[in-house]
Amino acid sequence: MSSLMDNLALTKAILSNPQMIRVKPAVNLFMLQYLRKFSVRNVGGNLVIHSHLPPVNSHAYSRFIDEHLLGGINGPSHAQVGVTNACPQGCEYCYNRYKAGEPMDRETILRLVADLKRMGVFWLGLTGGEPLLNKHLVEIVESAADGCAVKLFTTGCTLTPQRAADLKRAGLAYVSVSLDSPDEAEHDRIRRYPGAYRTALQAIDIFQELGGVHVSVSAVLGKPMLHEDRVEELLRFLAGLGIDEAWLSECKPAVQGLWSPDEVITEEERGMLLRVQDRRNRDGGMTVNYLGHFEGREHFGCNAGNKMIYVDAFGNVSPCVFAPISFGNVTERPVEEIFGEMKSCFPTENRCFINTNYALMRKYYRGSSPIPVEDTRSLMQEVRFGPLARFNQLRSS
Repeated sequence: MSSLMDNLALTKAILSNPQMIRVKPAVNLFMLQYLRKFSVRNVGGNLVIHSHLPPVNSHAYSRFIDEHLLGGINGPSHAQVGVTNACPQGCEYCYNRYKAGEPMDRETILRLVADLKRMGVFWLGLTGGEPLLNKHLVEIVESAADGCAVKLFTTGCTLTPQRAADLKRAGLAYVSVSLDSPDEAEHDRIRRYPGAYRTALQAIDIFQELGGVHVSVSAVLGKPMLHEDRVEELLRFLAGLGIDEAWLSECKPAVQGLWSPDEVITEEERGMLLRVQDRRNRDGGMTVNYLGHFEGREHFGCNAGNKMIYVDAFGNVSPCVFAPISFGNVTERPVEEIFGEMKSCFPTENRCFINTNYALMRKYYRGSSPIPVEDTRSLMQEVRFGPLARFNQLRSS
């Protein structure tokens, strides 16, 4: 549980952004109510609510207020970039599992990061494949960290104490290590990689011993876990590791083998996970951060393609990591131009885009991922978006 001193520091940090007084009162109240659902954590001087938002005392958070809440900037706020598609593991549910092509080189990635920041991105997730396999990763982090909260998604493969220290010096704010089960054999089976479990635990240890970087575990919850009381078992295990946060997501229908109603979370199941998150966070200790809470109708909604952009390791631009569609390639067209076209198709809504529209992926899939641009345009003509989530209702009222 956060200390009184940290809560006072949080209040001071929020008040230190005097421009918040210019934000609509209803939006301000919404943000305060949302932030209060989580305990603030002081990580190396950074006041962290959870790892999907920048530290509230950071320049990146000030950019959120200035450029998005007040400025109404047209660009994205959140981005994920695949810095490599190479990975020693072979996860059953991996959203990049069937992608191929010519990987972006160092210069292209650095230019892309600069363009995304200029467009409004203040939170950047670096993913893969296994991003640690990119020898330029430290330079990429350094290029993004000024005015942007950088989060690394990793299996831990090839991590060394020296590499972790270099990433911290470069400005890495968050690291999320993949760990899907408290059972070693099950995690290794899911990951199709002997030693995956021990590799993940070692990576967690390395970053915890280093200090100053917010450490979380990224856990993908399969449907069976939701009905066997195994979510609580997983959370008890993760809390015992002493990590800052458990970052949870249900298994998304992002690949062909999961395009089935039997694999997609129901609203009742989502509600169960919401209650688990809120109960655990009220109790204090490790933060629980469930993606379906952040993107649910009660809060910010699904901002895929509108405030979220994903660029895979080959330069293909998608609305999010889970949607296997492409609006263009950054090696062929400017990312700002591609994003503009994509955003015109995505008004945001109060439900997860891929959870709702996976059947269209099946209809337009031709054996390669992502679905090509022309087929993506045809697919989007068939999408019917739902109403706005609470946050966007308040902003547009």
